[in-house]
Formats: sequence, structure tokens, C-alpha cells
Amino acid sequence: MQLINSGPDHASRTALKLLMQRLPGISEINTSVEVDSPGTFDQPQLRSAQIVEGSVMRARKVPGVSRDMKSGFGAFLDGAQKVRLIARHEGVPLVLGTTSAVVRVRVNRRLTTWGHQPPKVDFRLYLPLKYLPPLADLPLGETGLMVVDTSKADANGDYPSPHPQVLLDRAIRAIDQQRETLEDQIAEAWCARNEAPLFVDGGINRSAVVASSGCAVGVIKSHRTLYVEDDALKIVLNLGVNERSSVFKVSPRARNSVLSWYLRQRSPEGHDPLWGLVRVEMSECANPSDRADEISRWILAEKNPLALPDGRWDKMSYGVRDCEEFLRAIS
Repeated sequence: MQLINSGPDHASRTALKLLMQRLPGISEINTSVEVDSPGTFDQPQLRSAQIVEGSVMRARKVPGVSRDMKSGFGAFLDGAQKVRLIARHEGVPLVLGTTSAVVRVRVNRRLTTWGHQPPKVDFRLYLPLKYLPPLADLPLGETGLMVVDTSKADANGDYPSPHPQVLLDRAIRAIDQQRETLEDQIAEAWCARNEAPLFVDGGINRSAVVASSGCAVGVIKSHRTLYVEDDALKIVLNLGVNERSSVFKVSPRARNSVLSWYLRQRSPEGHDPLWGLVRVEMSECANPSDRADEISRWILAEKNPLALPDGRWDKMSYGVRDCEEFLRAIS
């Protein structure tokens, strides 16, 4: 996580004006908190998964890969989040979070915003009200922004530590969850219309509607959790370009089951073993082998044009980068 100075915008100025009235001596900051990637609070881990294609994990060459192969994806979905530390009061962080999500549809080889669901943009204040007594009775509409209390007790009745970093981490987690909510809402709207296959940047197992839809495919670029252990881990890390792993089932607690596999898009030679490696999620189906091969070809077809200058170009499709650039322009 990195702090970068940035100027105030209209939303933060409006919020600050009211907060400074309520909290004398407030220290204005106006600093953006750049989070490397969602989920970076989670410790890296290995988990076993049930193989549904054969009996053991193995590398499989994706058949039919060629320069002229076509992608079956009709659209791309991605979300974004901005975390702005707008002030501190006696060390307590006051955070403005901006979340957004959009579907960009491919029409005549160009990407345009989906007409049936406008982009979602949400601004909220994330405040640990337990440690800000003057704000405890703050009317939700008074700031013009919804207020999220980041100091609520957990399931055991324990409140978070007043440590500034703990409270900031709480706000970042809450903003991350709000981004996921927006992404799920817009993905569910797409699936309800049974549109063309949708390339989702990230997992699809949070929503039962999306996880069970045949038109949504999740492509995960980060690998804080690897769903392989022992020899299976070696097989996945040694996948060659245009190779995929056997299909397995992912069944996280409190989420929905999906089928998944690893796919190597680019050669890792000269890079770390996760270079060019993505994990794909799709709904459960009768013929996982054929479906995994088909979707893998679509993903490999999306390797060009390159998503440069983004540093994640080895795993990112150009369609996802287009979503990010669009959201950056409107939020």
C-alpha cells in the first residue's frame, strides 16, 4: 500500500466542510491510498480442491489454438475503487471511498458502454464512529454522502483497535466489499438478459445468479490462494504457454461453487512462475473438458492487442484495461 498526494475534489470538499464543523481541530490531509490489489490483506495460502476432470491434476494442451481463432466474449466487466484519506482527528482516519463498475460491449470490434445498465459510481464516507463521538449522531444525509461505520463490533462483540492503521485497513476492506457489490449487481443484470458471454475481471462465485449462469466467465489475475497442493502445485507452476490444468471445483465457505482451472497465457521464462498465469471460473456444466477448452481459446484470443502500458499486461486483456480507463475517466 502506497500513499500518494492528490488534490481535493468536490465530494471530499463537501464532506470535509461538515466534518470540520463537527470536529474542531481536524487535520486535513487529502491523500490517496493506493492499494496494490484487492485481497492483499489475505495471507498467501495453498488449498486442495476436488478434481472433476480425470482423477489427478495434469497439464493439458489447449486444442485448436491458432492466430486466427476468434473470441466468444461479447463484453467485459470490471470495477474500480479509490481510497482517499481526507483527514485525521486525533489520529483517527476519515476516509472517502469511491467505487465503480461498468460493462463494456464489443460492437464491430470496438468497445462501448452497455446501454441497458449505465455505469455504477458510488461515493461514501468511511468513519469509525466509535472513536469519533461528535459524529455518532451524524444524519446520513447531512454530508450528501452515505456514512459507513468502520468501527462496528465483530461477531464476538469485539470492537477494532483504535490503532490508526487498523482503522484504515477496516475502511479499505469496506470499500473493497462495496466495489464487489457493484460488480455483482451489474453482472447479475447482464446474466438476467442472457446476453453474450461476459468476461468478468475476477471471480464469479460471490453471486449465486452469476455463479450459475452459463454466460459469465471469471478470470482471476492474482493468486493469493492457489487451489493446488503437493505435486499438483508443481504441475500448475510448470504449465507451458497455451496449456491449462485439469478442471477442479472451488467451493469457498459462504460463497457459491464453481468450476475452475489454471491457464498459462504467456511463457514464464525469465519471469516468476506466476507470470502469464490466470485462474478461470465458470458455472458447473455437464462437459467441463470441452467447455474449458472452448473458454481457454477465447481467453487466449484476447491476448492481443496487448494491455500496455499496464504493468499487469501479462495477465490482463485489453477489454479489461478499456473498462479501467473508462472508470478512471468518470469517477
